[in-house]
Amino acid sequence: MPREDYISATERLVALMDHLGLGTAHFGTPIPRDISGMATEHPERLAGIVLCVPSRLDPAPFADIAARVLMISGESGPAAEATARAVSRLPAAKRSVLAGYDAPGSWSDAVAERTHEIVERIIAFLAGRQADMPRTAAPTEGTCAGISYRVEGAGPALILLPFFLAPSQWTPAIPRLAQHFTVVTAGGPYLGGVASLEDRARMPSYRAMFHSLIDVIAPRPGEAILEIGCGAGSLVRLLAQRLGSANPITAADVNPFLLREAAQLAEAEDLGGAIQFRQGNAEALPFEDNSYDCVCSVTVFEECDASRAIAEAMRVVRPGRAGRARSRYAAMVEPRAARDDPSEGRSAAPFGRPVGGRRPEPLSADARGRLCRPRVFSLDDNLRSPGRPDLAQPRRSHLVAAVAR
Repeated sequence: MPREDYISATERLVALMDHLGLGTAHFGTPIPRDISGMATEHPERLAGIVLCVPSRLDPAPFADIAARVLMISGESGPAAEATARAVSRLPAAKRSVLAGYDAPGSWSDAVAERTHEIVERIIAFLAGRQADMPRTAAPTEGTCAGISYRVEGAGPALILLPFFLAPSQWTPAIPRLAQHFTVVTAGGPYLGGVASLEDRARMPSYRAMFHSLIDVIAPRPGEAILEIGCGAGSLVRLLAQRLGSANPITAADVNPFLLREAAQLAEAEDLGGAIQFRQGNAEALPFEDNSYDCVCSVTVFEECDASRAIAEAMRVVRPGRAGRARSRYAAMVEPRAARDDPSEGRSAAPFGRPVGGRRPEPLSADARGRLCRPRVFSLDDNLRSPGRPDLAQPRRSHLVAAVAR
């Protein structure tokens, strides 16, 4: 087998199937690209395919096996648009719409919000389609080719691949599905949203921006550091590698799935003891006032109420000492539209999503240029907010902000 770093997602899935003794299996995924290679290179191993609320969908890889494909979508949102477009190119596929459901994008928790409907449609579609059962001696939990897995239930194999950012993932559906299938829940750094986050963190430009951010914070030995919105822990692991045991590090995220993945990845790199992972909402952090010397956050503000998040960050960071602004808050913000269309950068005030449903004005080229590197701002001068007393009060703390391109 090729070197671990260069194994494709397709090769990993084939290795997992072989490990479990499966010639064929059903697959469920919200991210079609995770199995597109299986569809083109190993179509004989796919018994049935469920594309569950896919925000993006390239129909081409599934053209020859469209009759085995079920597309589940909401009535509106990106998945509704993606699957509606795909129907003309996959006429033999089945499209099933969840009436009245709006799946707005990567954070959609569709399985938790419409559990019964999704489960029943999966069971009905896969009924009668032949898939293998795992060999009797197959392990019920483990890791194979970098994919973590857990096996539950009995019957033909149904391999469930992770959602992008959905907090509940497939969990609400598993008890019912396990009555009809041997459910194999897959995860790890090479599938779903975790793979995207890990790939981004490996980009030289992204690493350079993060190192610049830490240079600006300049934590001293012994100072406590908090990352808000750590996701899969891609960057906080870089921080722990850089600082070693010199600083206590806490990483918080609202998403329990990403936190579990982050903890497992840290353990795999022998960093489990260097990072404390905590579940916490950026808008209501579960930490006492003045708990940390340094706080950082990377591409989080555009996903929440930025004003509240900034206020919470400033609440938990310790005031600076006389003669030097020791307490600093670092943030890198990536406008949502800039991710989808690099030619169109947008911002909301401050650093967040549109308010009241209004689309924010595009950032000027000059503004994007000025904000692409970490900058230090005085809270008193730049973040006055009459409605938020915490932000209006001058403190010896600073905000380090950057827009990630």
